[in-house]
Amino acid sequence: MFERYDVGPRMSEMTVHNKVAYLSGQIPEDTSEDITGQTRQVLAEIDRLLALVASDKQHVLRAEVYLADIGDFAGMNAAWDEWVVAGMTPARATVEAKLADPAWKVEIVITAALP
Repeated sequence: MFERYDVGPRMSEMTVHNKVAYLSGQIPEDTSEDITGQTRQVLAEIDRLLALVASDKQHVLRAEVYLADIGDFAGMNAAWDEWVVAGMTPARATVEAKLADPAWKVEIVITAALP
């Protein structure tokens, strides 16, 4: 079975195939916030998308975190550490990258299992 969620003209926010959810890069809506606030927004959107397919952060297999400035690593981790479930942390990579909008401080891509 293959499903698409929040389908737009260029991309879907999430696709599901063989009980695995693939989220597109999630970005903050309110760019006036600092890195911790922007990361919290992104993680809340990830929670929302995963809930659409009855999954959650405990089922995240892999996370790719893109920071506009690697100097924001500690601030991003402050929000990340509040969000992840102890003992259920996913594989993760964090890199510095030039993001599509200069106001974005963080973008996160998630792959998660469906229970």
